[in-house]
Amino acid sequence: MCGIVGYIGKDNAKNIVINGLKRLEYRGYDSAGVAFIDSGKLKIYKKSGKIRDLEFELNRDLSLPHIAIGHTRWATHGEPNDVNAHPHVDCTGKIAVVHNGIIENFTELKKELESRGHIFKSKTDTEVIAHLVEEEIKNGKNLLSAVLSATSKLKGSYAAAVIYEGEPDKIVCVRKDSPLVIGVGEGENFLASDVPAFLSYTNRVIFLDDNECAVITADNVHIFDLNGNEITKETKEIPWSIAQAEKGGYKHFMIKEIYEQPRAVADTISGKLSLFEENNRELLTTFGKIQIVACGTSYHAGLVGKFFIESVAGIPVSVDYASEYRYRNPIIDEKTLIIAISQSGETADTLAAVRLAKKKGAKVVAICNVIGSTITREADYTIYTHAGPEISVASTKAFTTQLAALFLFAVEAARIRNKITKKKEERLLKALSEIPAKMKEFLDRESEEGQVRKIALEFYNSQDALYLGRFVNYPIALEGALKLKEISYIHAEGYPAGEMKHGPIALIDEKMPVVVVVPRDRVYEKMVSNIEEVKARKGKVIAITNRDCLEVKKLADFAIEIPETEELLYPFLTVVPLQLFAYHIADFLGYDVDQPRNLAKSVTVE
Repeated sequence: MCGIVGYIGKDNAKNIVINGLKRLEYRGYDSAGVAFIDSGKLKIYKKSGKIRDLEFELNRDLSLPHIAIGHTRWATHGEPNDVNAHPHVDCTGKIAVVHNGIIENFTELKKELESRGHIFKSKTDTEVIAHLVEEEIKNGKNLLSAVLSATSKLKGSYAAAVIYEGEPDKIVCVRKDSPLVIGVGEGENFLASDVPAFLSYTNRVIFLDDNECAVITADNVHIFDLNGNEITKETKEIPWSIAQAEKGGYKHFMIKEIYEQPRAVADTISGKLSLFEENNRELLTTFGKIQIVACGTSYHAGLVGKFFIESVAGIPVSVDYASEYRYRNPIIDEKTLIIAISQSGETADTLAAVRLAKKKGAKVVAICNVIGSTITREADYTIYTHAGPEISVASTKAFTTQLAALFLFAVEAARIRNKITKKKEERLLKALSEIPAKMKEFLDRESEEGQVRKIALEFYNSQDALYLGRFVNYPIALEGALKLKEISYIHAEGYPAGEMKHGPIALIDEKMPVVVVVPRDRVYEKMVSNIEEVKARKGKVIAITNRDCLEVKKLADFAIEIPETEELLYPFLTVVPLQLFAYHIADFLGYDVDQPRNLAKSVTVE
């Protein structure tokens, strides 16, 4: 949520920052702004609305600055308008600040500052930072010391970047509970909330940890703790290309990322006969239970993972929304293994759950897509997915690669704990290795025939939808409903099909599309009975099923065929048509599929 971009170097800083902000649009925003220093003077441009509105204003300014910071804002304090947009300045107009996060004590700080004569222009919490830095500089401190002193007074979460007319050759930034990453170039350096902002310039990065500060000049990056002690940080290379962060001829990132899933799953499972090195395998032998924590789509992956692990390895698993985990006083000890799932590795609630679990003595395995992200640094072990950058807010390829990581984990845990025969292990891994080709088979057929698109055309004016599944496909019903509601704004509910009689059946009529996930598995006959119940109430049935499921095809109004596989692995295949169905409906309705309203890609505040 929100995005920060900074640049200092030899090129036109305002253009680089604007381009970086465009690459962070997926994080969600309602206003944007840029601050730069040109010929010794600080200039600010900010606008509510889209980045293109800001860019129009900036293009009228012929300045060629070599230092700039920019921001896309998601309103938390104060409505989205030009005044509340970042950057914010101090009373002198010489200090500019951009900030992600929430300053919890800003009301008290603001009152204190106002009592000392400071004048505030916005309703934001961020503006207090600019005035605090102003006071410290007036007291004789340099920019670094002023930022450190100012942030010592803050309570809450923040990633902030500051520039100052008096020291026009540097950007000072600081992080606590909100991500910041520095891009390392040649004669230029970058700052951003996420790597895609500067990926076209460099893939060499330094990840700031909590309670760290950096001074960035064109030629150097110096990292400090909050006491001002300089520390050494490793520079890492991110194995992503800028092409992966472009649309590549597709209308939206979401449809591109749906079609990238065969490659992403193949990359995630490639060569991974063993996830854990010898000295880390004790993680899989010493625990007695697993708790999975995650949010949103990652939570649905965790629900599928519960089926994988319990079915294959015989280990008891519970799955929690990370946002609720801390509030139920979870029973955790040294025999508990936590699996924390986060695409970005920066999800605030998931990180909080990880910290609580570690405090109580649990070991943590992270499943994550971003090398060097916070969750990977705090976990005891990380299983990386290889989805590449996922730009669309609605997650697709991150979900299926998380499933791949969870299935590999289940098989390896079973092997190390002697819960699986060699023959069964080989059968399951062979079936998993065939999944990318089967996903591609379905997607290639859809490209030629457009069946899901045609079905979406029949239902894009629906007001509600019900999704039903059982066994390992119940979470897929939840995920399908989530995809529809988050990008098309159509009310959709996912339910275990066996619970339909306990309430949802009252909603079914001739106007209600009911999406039924019904491959040929152990609950096939029960699902057929559920379809009969829907049809008896004149519901319109869209079935995700196999070619030979003739009973389903006879009953359903529409049947979408998927290839056959091992019953545990069907979620890889059943979710793809549901992703496409949601995408096409949103596209028919004319919505911005990649940036749905009120949503952000990475939720870095509670």
